[in-house]
Amino acid sequence: MKQFYGKKIFGLIDCNNFYVSCERLFRPDLADRPVVVLSNNDGCIIARSNEAKALGIGMGAPYFRHETLIRRHNIAVFSSNYPLYGDISQRVMDILMRLEPEVEVYSIDEAFIAFPTTKHLAPEKYAAFLRNTVQRNTGIPVSIGFGPTKTLAKIANRFAKKNSDAGSTFVIDDRHCLETLLAGLDVDAVWGMGRRHAGRLKKQGVRTALELSRRPDTWIRKQLTVAGLRTVMELRGIPCIPLEAKTPAKKSVATSRSFGRPVLTLSDLQEAVATYATQAACKLRSNGLKTTAVHVFIRTNSFKNEEAQYCNSRTLTLPAPSSHNATLIKAALASLRAIYRPGYRYQKAGVLLTGLVPENYEQLHIFKAPDKKNILLMKAVDEINQRWGRNTIQPGSAGFNREWHYRQQRKSPAYTTRWSELPIVKASFPETLSVA
Repeated sequence: MKQFYGKKIFGLIDCNNFYVSCERLFRPDLADRPVVVLSNNDGCIIARSNEAKALGIGMGAPYFRHETLIRRHNIAVFSSNYPLYGDISQRVMDILMRLEPEVEVYSIDEAFIAFPTTKHLAPEKYAAFLRNTVQRNTGIPVSIGFGPTKTLAKIANRFAKKNSDAGSTFVIDDRHCLETLLAGLDVDAVWGMGRRHAGRLKKQGVRTALELSRRPDTWIRKQLTVAGLRTVMELRGIPCIPLEAKTPAKKSVATSRSFGRPVLTLSDLQEAVATYATQAACKLRSNGLKTTAVHVFIRTNSFKNEEAQYCNSRTLTLPAPSSHNATLIKAALASLRAIYRPGYRYQKAGVLLTGLVPENYEQLHIFKAPDKKNILLMKAVDEINQRWGRNTIQPGSAGFNREWHYRQQRKSPAYTTRWSELPIVKASFPETLSVA
């Protein structure tokens, strides 16, 4: 193995059916029962247990199309509970960071690690140690794939998920193993390739990852640019994509939701857009950023052909970078009023903040001095909401009744983030206890 690997071994730790695993964590009665988790507004299925997958329920499938199947097989259904998933994810990542000095949190349920090839423990044994440690401390099962590069670790993890007999672990440890895997892997399943590039490659006779890895560098550079060449080098076992020790700076922040019912009035749309602008502003501040442009969009339900259709958007550039709630709400509502048209049944709206800059960056306005009171005010608001719960303090323009709010009819309790929803354990004792 040491001849095949370079100085480091890369691993990808992936939480198995993560959203489902989080729901099962506090519901042991669901251990062998099929479970699905729905997207915002309870629209589509975004997570499935292995039992639900075996019943033929596809990823991203509309919930209403499977309602009969779900009732027939007594499938447990949950609305998305992102505060719970985020908290459990942080616990998993904290454990990995305590065990390994080099960790890249790739997504809510995935993390890359890298350790030197001189490590005494074989990858298979070390994977068992990691899995057992995460499972014991969080209750979340994980799959682990090892390879000489990040791209190959990602591929190895795909096979680890199907390799439960070997402890949900897969190690690419020699050239023969590597070529066998790549020969059976479709080119559009390669990490970072994308549909557009994959479609172009297939038209030119490149259908598998192995065929792609054997193409000349000049051809690869011409077809896929330098970024594509790095991916191909990784497929050959040559590390070109390092671990990101620091999370890359965000290029945009978005908040959007489908409504729980069609929205007909401007006032309801204004409440929704003000709410989304507030949430996006909070995300900005938590990442130490400000925005220079506010983009707002609205649209009707394109799946209902019998209804009149309309969609539009508008971007407003701010005179100076800001993360202040009132400033962003004012800009968002101005854009909304410009694009709103009466007589339509609106199904979705959203706010996208772009042109992000660090919060300590200040492009001064010639006619307006910076208002430091706003910074202190927002800091106080964020601290109060963090301590006492989201929306403890919120702008009045965001409304209170929010009849347009998205549906979450099957949401589980906030087991780990809200005192009033902590699980309750009851103990009982026999009426008479024998005394030795």
